[in-house]
Amino acid sequence: MTSVKTVLLAVAIVAAGGSSLQQVTGRETVVGLPCDGCEGVFDNMPSTLESAARIAPAGEPGEPMRIEGVVRNTGGRPAAGVVVYAYQTNAKGIYPTEGRRAGQPAHRHGFLRGWARTDANGRYRFDTIRPGGYPNTNIPQHVHMHIIEPGRCTYYIDETVFTDDPRLTPEQRKLHPGRGGTGIVTPRRDSTGAWLVTRDIVLGQAIPGYPR
Repeated sequence: MTSVKTVLLAVAIVAAGGSSLQQVTGRETVVGLPCDGCEGVFDNMPSTLESAARIAPAGEPGEPMRIEGVVRNTGGRPAAGVVVYAYQTNAKGIYPTEGRRAGQPAHRHGFLRGWARTDANGRYRFDTIRPGGYPNTNIPQHVHMHIIEPGRCTYYIDETVFTDDPRLTPEQRKLHPGRGGTGIVTPRRDSTGAWLVTRDIVLGQAIPGYPR
């Protein structure tokens, strides 16, 4: 179990080509803008995190699913101590806001959200359910994902989407440019019948304004 410290950064907003690439939040700097709601990754973040965490609580209706992967730096080396944040809809495609977690107020990301901190080998894992697609839309099933590099920056990466989802058309695939590596994954069943997906992450890949 490792302590997670938010770091105050005294930096200015940097503009490039007329668009802000960095935004000060009072914690890590948000890069890769625009990013609506990126500051929400810090809300109610536990003070201690492990490499395995839950997004959907045990007993949440839906098909069980595990998301796991390795976070690497641009040189291909595993990155320890990086926080992966994820949130999603429930099985009906809704971001539920009614409290399942005592003491936590409603959040714009809903309550199906979680944080994992990579271990010494860069590994992280989330146990959850498979999300539903938004009702009455052609938007594929997806899990939103963000990275927090403690003392450095935070940014969103491509949503995790599933190759067996009929809503993931060629046109939809084009909306996933590879921020943080590809989020297009192929689910498979494990020995218990639960879904298992691998979502590896490359720090800073295709993130505008990422500090080198």
